Amino acid sequence: MPFLNLVTQVMTSEPYASAKRVFWIVDNGSSHRGKAAIDRLAKAFPNAVMVHTPVHASWTNQIEIFFSVVQPKVVAPNDFTDLDQIRDQLRAFEDRYNATAQPFQWKFTTSDLDNLLARLGRHTLDRQEESSAAPAT
Repeated sequence: MPFLNLVTQVMTSEPYASAKRVFWIVDNGSSHRGKAAIDRLAKAFPNAVMVHTPVHASWTNQIEIFFSVVQPKVVAPNDFTDLDQIRDQLRAFEDRYNATAQPFQWKFTTSDLDNLLARLGRHTLDRQEESSAAPAT
């Protein structure tokens, strides 16, 4: 199981092996979904805490947003010669990001959602009317 292999690799290395707590923030993929996955992780590594992101809400997932920034600015192209190099690049980016980051300005409001749902409702109604008016073949 790739996820458990990754967890084992990380959790048996310092500083994670001796850390008081290590948070594993995961989506709801099949290899780490549900209470059984939480229990497996806690049994194998008592200092590990699994935290699931919301189901079907990746737009609220700040980690995905952060990684969507990191990927093109730091990780791509993947031409690092060793892990130390990528670690140094990520830490340097983290320092720059933390020094200059501003809160995201969400532009999609509840009014926007209401308007979108109304448009979708009209579109669905139009499609239903079109299909009921079409002659049977």
